Amino acid sequence: MSAKRVLLADSSPAVLEAVTRMLEPEFNVIGTVSDGSSLIGEAEKLKPDVMIVDLLMPGLSGFEAVRRLRKRRVQAAVIFLTVHSDLALAEEARAIGAMGYVLKPSADRELLPAIRGAQEGSFFLSAGLRG
Repeated sequence: MSAKRVLLADSSPAVLEAVTRMLEPEFNVIGTVSDGSSLIGEAEKLKPDVMIVDLLMPGLSGFEAVRRLRKRRVQAAVIFLTVHSDLALAEEARAIGAMGYVLKPSADRELLPAIRGAQEGSFFLSAGLRG
């Protein structure tokens, strides 16, 4: 089976680089973008299996970009990777069809399990938000 194709969206070049390094042994990072509008364009062009998306980016937020992609029938699994430890935001992510909500401080432990869970159809919630 071929490696899952992943598109990364985050306004921080350092985060994009770190996440790419973390994922590359197991996944094929096919692109990185730094804003919501670029995420829409690249997702439609590259057709990733998984998108790792930050909530706050220039232009369109991660939520708004994902909403627009869903309307355009882009079906990639979405995992939000964020610093916002707000359960209401995690619930909103799930409501728009995301398969995971991972806090950046725990990405080194939780991002890979979140992607694997998304592939199996289960929602992953960062341990920092579980009650």
